Amino acid sequence: MTEKRPNVLLIAVDQWPGHLFGYRGHHAIETPTIDQLARNGAIYPRAYSECPICIPARRTLMTGTSPRTHGDRLFQPAAPMPDLPTLAGTFQAAGYQTAAVGKIHAFPPRARIGFEEALIAEEGRPQLGAVDDHDLYLSDRGFTGKQFMHGMSNNDYGWRTWHLPEDCHVTNWTTFAMCRTIKRRDPTRPAFWHLSYTQPHPPIVPLAAYLERYTRREMPAALSAPWGDDVPYALQAVRGYWDQLPSDRLADVRRAFYALCTHIDAQLRLVIGTLREEAVLDDTIILFCGDHGDMLGDFGLYAKRLMYEGSANVPMILIPAKGDRRVAPGTTDMRLVGLQDVMPTLLDLAGVHVPQTCDGLPMTGEARRETLYGEALEGSRATRMMHDGRHKLIWYPTGNVVQLFDLEEDPDERVDRAGDPAYGAVEARLTERLIGELYGVDGGLAEAGRLVGTPAERYVPVPNRGLSGQRGLHYPEPPLDDPANVVGAG
Repeated sequence: MTEKRPNVLLIAVDQWPGHLFGYRGHHAIETPTIDQLARNGAIYPRAYSECPICIPARRTLMTGTSPRTHGDRLFQPAAPMPDLPTLAGTFQAAGYQTAAVGKIHAFPPRARIGFEEALIAEEGRPQLGAVDDHDLYLSDRGFTGKQFMHGMSNNDYGWRTWHLPEDCHVTNWTTFAMCRTIKRRDPTRPAFWHLSYTQPHPPIVPLAAYLERYTRREMPAALSAPWGDDVPYALQAVRGYWDQLPSDRLADVRRAFYALCTHIDAQLRLVIGTLREEAVLDDTIILFCGDHGDMLGDFGLYAKRLMYEGSANVPMILIPAKGDRRVAPGTTDMRLVGLQDVMPTLLDLAGVHVPQTCDGLPMTGEARRETLYGEALEGSRATRMMHDGRHKLIWYPTGNVVQLFDLEEDPDERVDRAGDPAYGAVEARLTERLIGELYGVDGGLAEAGRLVGTPAERYVPVPNRGLSGQRGLHYPEPPLDDPANVVGAG
């Protein structure tokens, strides 16, 4: 008799910093459900998004490859998924039923990339020509085209409470659709389910019930550091694009952002409850992760695209099927992990052959990487990272600025150790490793074993006529647009 194969549930959240959980010791956030999941599996505090930008990160997640392999470290909305085996396609070829609910961020938007079923919520992109399932649901409820009538931007830090009934919120719809998908499964085949929440990525529009619990709670102050006084062009551009909020307004933004997180945490209870009541919870591997984080005002910075912990460090929790001793409940694994490791980890735990195209490593095996390379953007806004598990070297090619942080001594990255004689050997070693990873347009940015970069530039603010990609009334639908246009990225 063939051994029963486990189901797999991959849960992804969008723009949720890795430190912003109760299980990571955060004193203000409420994440009781996810904290309980963490106690049932292994957590990976040194998990990173190799390219902390939505589309590149999801290419990595779905192909098990680094940006160098899949070809995107920018944000290429019109580029199809590369011609590589995908996580869903590999499971499907192994006999699994495969279904996705929520944000896939592929192009074209209804490309299945190996999923037999896909119910999508793509953050209001009708200009790309797709039928969005969340939009269809809103229309069925009598709110055709009104998803964004709250007036908040998908790429900004204004906030207000949700403007439609609770069941119309994208977090509620995504949960509901996944629970139904689980109930509609084929009982003769194992399942791979991908549950992908679009938030806490802006627009910051929490339900009033979740915001209320934070209204009287003290918020942590934004981080600051001496190195933040004179920053390279890439950081100037981030500071120049988003408003520098005073402390009281930033605290309110964080309250609303935390409310989005707690809302997801509560809705996950329904997914776990559905698995339990369908009698498949014990037979299901669960992996919870994020595509990247958000700086949320630390050092005067917002959003992603940066290699600081708030942006690049992501949540990573792995819960095995019951009885699988390869993952011990309640453990902390400090190995260096990238999103490229998700695909080989899940395939390996499920007993499915891992394609040779994967760059990643199973997170449960003996193999460990010594360093992890990170990269985002090109040209004047480029940033590169080399991480050894304790020390993180960040390089800004424009201006040739290097930073070095000791995360064991300085987890908040306040003290830049670049140029410190006590860290000279560490800096030299990580610099050598980073130079060895450079490719493409970066090829001429190092000479004779030294980083040389390009001349420093001074950022000059430009008008933000589109209000960070503000959405409007979506009925009648906006006309089709060039899918290569990058909306709201500054």
